[in-house]
Amino acid sequence: MKLIFKEQGTSGVFGISRSDPGLKGVGIRQDGTLNTIVCNLGAGQMVTIDEVPYPFPQNSILPLVANQHFSFERPEELLAWQFNRDFYCIADHDAEVGCVGFLFYGVHHPLFILQEDRELELIRSLEQMCVVEMGIRDRMQGEMLRILLKRLIISITRSAKNQTGMREEPEEKFDLIRMFNLLLEQYFREQHEVKFYAAALNRSPKTLTNVFARFRYPSPSTVIHRRIIQEAKRYLFYTDKSAKEIAYLLGFASPAHFSRYFKQHTGKSASIYKMVCE
Repeated sequence: MKLIFKEQGTSGVFGISRSDPGLKGVGIRQDGTLNTIVCNLGAGQMVTIDEVPYPFPQNSILPLVANQHFSFERPEELLAWQFNRDFYCIADHDAEVGCVGFLFYGVHHPLFILQEDRELELIRSLEQMCVVEMGIRDRMQGEMLRILLKRLIISITRSAKNQTGMREEPEEKFDLIRMFNLLLEQYFREQHEVKFYAAALNRSPKTLTNVFARFRYPSPSTVIHRRIIQEAKRYLFYTDKSAKEIAYLLGFASPAHFSRYFKQHTGKSASIYKMVCE
């Protein structure tokens, strides 16, 4: 089963699928890719994200964003919801769902969210309601599907907070980390220093570092470095761009600076990494 809704008057796309052998993400290779929420109701299997394999446990959910490359060992055993920014922008609606910078674009990556029995019942119920709504063609269809998607995201976010122990932490400090992660996703290609993000959040770099330490997260500078290197690897692995082109795309003053940075954080030169990918 694979059902797709395309919104009239916009470029909004929403889909739900079960047992789709073509379920995968090609991220940086093409435009118009989708955010994806995958539920594994069957036996555990492997998922490969940006060329790194991870165990995908039974009865768990995995949120994935549009710029990630992913494939599954047995995609035909999975349930998935997919949507693009034009259908539902998680950043613009963060006040409603509170997931940006945690469920999506968070420090914990990948985030496998184990589901209890009552949560699995809700997942199956939302699946059935989405399938029914897909068959109703009227002017309210898009809004109804957005409501169901929103309900799914809120439920998963609550589960993830419980699983990671975040529900007991002060919401204000937790939101500070989420907003940092969202800003990083917007600006990591141009801004490589903690002081930029701290200023945008009206905090000092030391305050940010202390908040990250409270949640036992890597330091803000480490998170920035990881995001830049992650994107560099995607370009090297999935495109034919040269190290020089990537250097300028990621905001480095010169290819030499990028080369030193890449080797410092990976132990390999960008050119050698490119050769290994090929």
